[in-house]
Amino acid sequence: MTEALHVVCPHCDGTNRLPADRLGQAAKCGRCKQALFTGQPVALDAARFDKHLARSDLPLIVDFWAEWCGPCRAMAPVFERAAQALEPRARFIKIDVDANPDLARRFGIQGIPALFAFQGGKVAARQSGMAKVEQLQGWVDRFAPRLAA
Repeated sequence: MTEALHVVCPHCDGTNRLPADRLGQAAKCGRCKQALFTGQPVALDAARFDKHLARSDLPLIVDFWAEWCGPCRAMAPVFERAAQALEPRARFIKIDVDANPDLARRFGIQGIPALFAFQGGKVAARQSGMAKVEQLQGWVDRFAPRLAA
């Protein structure tokens, strides 16, 4: 028996228990029946983010951004490629700081884009400014469970 992980659905925010060795097997949410992993970043507001932060056993890789920010727009395709390549070992989340200023204050965001890795509900790593897919890969390798071959 492998360890069961709590995975929060990107669609309905329901918490699912999933054996770690089944992460890569097209798992579906027990509540809404949609895919638990889409290979796309999930845009969340503060309330939904708090649910994912509190309930997920997967690391959360979060991009704090704003629509008007040029470097944020340049970072978006990098973040999307990382989500496609690295999910389901981590959940990739986008937080619009203009729509969620309390979250930006809570995590001390002073410049965007700001990238965070959360593990166990706490900040595990952070970086201001642009990043490469390889850096996000390094965070996932450091904090995420390994998939069964």
